[in-house]
Amino acid sequence: MEYDTIIVEKSDKVGKIVLNRPEVLNAMTTKLVDELTKAVKDLAGDSEVRVVVLTGAGRAFSSGADLKEGFSGTRNEPGSGAEEIRQELQTAQVISYTLHSMEKPTIALVNGVAAGGGMDWALSCDMRIGCERTRFMSAYIRIGAFSGLGGTWLLPRLVGIPKAAELLFTGDFLDAEEAYRLGLLNKLVPSEKLQEEGMALARKIALGPPIAIKLTKMLIYKGLHMEFQTALQMAAACETITLTSEDRNEGVKAFLEKRPPQFKGR
Repeated sequence: MEYDTIIVEKSDKVGKIVLNRPEVLNAMTTKLVDELTKAVKDLAGDSEVRVVVLTGAGRAFSSGADLKEGFSGTRNEPGSGAEEIRQELQTAQVISYTLHSMEKPTIALVNGVAAGGGMDWALSCDMRIGCERTRFMSAYIRIGAFSGLGGTWLLPRLVGIPKAAELLFTGDFLDAEEAYRLGLLNKLVPSEKLQEEGMALARKIALGPPIAIKLTKMLIYKGLHMEFQTALQMAAACETITLTSEDRNEGVKAFLEKRPPQFKGR
């Protein structure tokens, strides 16, 4: 499918989405949200794709809502268009939820500023790689708005409540070095190597066993809400599935034969 505001590429079992409005720092419009919603859903359901990567064109990941064209909560008159705003927000929330909950690992390559909804989308991914240009900002508070795309749920789980509260209450920037120190970024690399390093990580994961990776992602997140004993019971069930899979047999065989395994997801 052809898109106007994003680019979708597939190679080596990796699906890559590029937010493609660089002239306005990849600010989100209703059209971009609609196209991105379709793209993430398509990649989530594509059996040939094992990892999904999200990044931005130019010098930004996404600056958030396009205040000139208008999107979700940016209209001038208080109380006007409330139902339309709610529906637009719920559509954009599908992106956050799909990135976070799809069975496949998701990686954000944060090539510049990630503000407002752009920050929320980056946080929705399982992993984030940044460069010296990377900056996060939950900008909502600066215009009297609320973090409507998941930031208030995601950020405390990633950096802890005190730091999340500070960032959400002030709308201050979080630079790349501190984001890496806090663990918000998995890697911090030179900007000229960001895409190379990010895609190398994606391809490495894509070569892994899909069943085991799917179950691992599931239990990482579900385990946050379980008692340890329950998590152990779930782990035993997941391990039983992997130990009876063709991929496990292939993994053992490849190890003994000293060759790279060829996992099929069976």
